[in-house]
Amino acid sequence: MKPTRSLIAAALGLTAAVAFSVVAEAKTTLNALFMAQAGYSESDVRAMTDAYLKNHPDVSIKLEFVPYEQLHDKITLAAGSGQGYDTVLYDVIWPAEFAENNILADVTSKIDPATKSAVEDGAWTTVYYKDKAYGMPWSVDSKYLFYNKEMLQKAGIANPPKTWDELLVDAKIIKQKGIVEYPIVWSWSQAEAVICDYAILLQAYGGKFLDENGKPAFNKGGGVDALKYMVRTLKEGVTNPHSTEDLEEDVRGVFSSGKAAFALNWTYMYGMANTNPKESQIVGKVGVVAPPGVDGKSPIGTVNGAMGLGIPTSSQNKDAAWDYIKFLASPEIEAKYAASSPPIWKSFYEEAAKQTRPDADLMAAEAASFNALSNRPQVPDYQQFSARLQQAIQQALLGKATPEDALNAAAADLSN
Repeated sequence: MKPTRSLIAAALGLTAAVAFSVVAEAKTTLNALFMAQAGYSESDVRAMTDAYLKNHPDVSIKLEFVPYEQLHDKITLAAGSGQGYDTVLYDVIWPAEFAENNILADVTSKIDPATKSAVEDGAWTTVYYKDKAYGMPWSVDSKYLFYNKEMLQKAGIANPPKTWDELLVDAKIIKQKGIVEYPIVWSWSQAEAVICDYAILLQAYGGKFLDENGKPAFNKGGGVDALKYMVRTLKEGVTNPHSTEDLEEDVRGVFSSGKAAFALNWTYMYGMANTNPKESQIVGKVGVVAPPGVDGKSPIGTVNGAMGLGIPTSSQNKDAAWDYIKFLASPEIEAKYAASSPPIWKSFYEEAAKQTRPDADLMAAEAASFNALSNRPQVPDYQQFSARLQQAIQQALLGKATPEDALNAAAADLSN
């Protein structure tokens, strides 16, 4: 018996309905890699992502968070496997390596002139290499000098230090008066964190990582003076000895619990230490300034700690990934989470300057720092460069070598 037209129509209708259902349920799944450390917190990123997904029901996003120390290797190993992530967070020190090894996609054509001019000029150095963009800058950041206002007041210190020598004097006064045993805490573990602290002092003392020919220069002049200062603070008992094992989150914990008068850290610590009673015992007592300088050499010390959001070349969802990145880096989203990480947009700082804000000291510290950001070396073999210098700094801090000998050995190794 032949099927009737109505049965055929019904069958075709059912087939069409099933096909439509499959299409409707199909989603683009993005795998995104972020950092579980400084800057935007895991809860921040999850909240941002939830906001994005509310307007994009056709997209699902799998988030992965790793410590900073694992971020680089996660990205490179995924690239080697030919699969993995669609969106990755990466450090300002990696574009050269990632571009040379075809790890990140060139997105220069996706950045329109209006966006280019609206973002802080210095932020673009985070994602550009040889005139090509390998992502979108997501935050502009530097480390700042945080201080406990109450401790300084008890010690009779009217203002935060303007030079590193003044900091040492203030720390000794605080220690001698029994206010806190170790007034200063740093992130001096043998990791990238110690390079950032060293970079701040290197600039302040007038030193350089590399000379004009790209050869190591940190073993001369200001580079040696910077490391001598670090060692001196340990020998004179004003730096917490656990600093040689600490990362940024350890520093936040010590400072927020009221066990240090001074600390170097990124922007994110300000909100968590000064306004969050669940995370801090010193709410309302936190001051912040741009890192000090050295008389006759520099009024300030800084380090460019910006991050970028990029798309691995292996991603099969580059358009969807870029749409997600644009949302995360949009002026509205970055302004909402500005307490965690400074926005990249000029408009944010223009508006902030017109307002009376409770975080005016942080805005002033950012403005001063962003005008004088110093970069770590943009070299394709940065990981090797950094690892060897970390080792040298650690040897000097632990008293296993003099600053001069430690730095000279590292410079010789990196020159070969």
